[in-house]
Amino acid sequence: MQKLVVILFSLMLGITVSGKAQKRIITLSGALTETVDALGYGAQIVAVDVTSTYPAYINKLPKVSKDRAVSAEGIISFAPDLVLAPENAISKSLEYQLKSAKIKVVIIKQEFSAKGAPIFIKQVAAALGNPAKGEQLAKQTEVSINKALADVKKNPKSPKVLFLYARGTGVMMVAGKETSMDAIIRLAGGKNAAQGFSKFKPYTTEALVNANPDIILMFDFGYKSLGGMNSILKMPGVMLTNAGKNKKIVEMNGELLINFSARLGEAISELNSKW
Repeated sequence: MQKLVVILFSLMLGITVSGKAQKRIITLSGALTETVDALGYGAQIVAVDVTSTYPAYINKLPKVSKDRAVSAEGIISFAPDLVLAPENAISKSLEYQLKSAKIKVVIIKQEFSAKGAPIFIKQVAAALGNPAKGEQLAKQTEVSINKALADVKKNPKSPKVLFLYARGTGVMMVAGKETSMDAIIRLAGGKNAAQGFSKFKPYTTEALVNANPDIILMFDFGYKSLGGMNSILKMPGVMLTNAGKNKKIVEMNGELLINFSARLGEAISELNSKW
């Protein structure tokens, strides 16, 4: 009788008492990783992709690859039960190989919008087999996003913002339409200074001067790779822009900006505070 009571109590709490090993999860994007953690399954993540750095403990986990290329052997070596991957992150052949190895693979499409974040959370929760937890976190996220958007409306500033992706001076790109950066800039009340193209295109001095942004926005690692404020201001054309003249070079945590998940409200508020 006592054993039965313990089992029933455990089931009420959602605790597994069967003695089976807990699910081993691999996540292949920063957004998926932080969402799995926010849903309470962080302890079950056994490996991640190179873009996953949040929460801090994630940096101690092994990576499934040294770059963005992922192999079946690399994933299978971690003996996962579940692989969560964003759309277009793995090939059909790789997906087939993993499924042939009896590994569950769930591909999740992400929409970079205020409405897309709660949907994304629910999709991840469904893949984890806990839709109820997903509904709860999605509602909390909606509240956070709505509050952030309400605060954005109170800020009269609506600057032209140019997002510059950099890995040193050798690799520099700007974000156009249909990108997560375009979406977060608009949600935070700004206007994307890069117009007339979609996705990313190589950075040029001429394009920078023509765009004449009020703010140049960068990921923190990109900002550091270019040598910080003084070095960026010395780049060709920068001092010909409003951003350069007013020293409005803004750096922010990249994973916070682009993940469009449970921390989207925080990302919107922090970016808007930079105007």
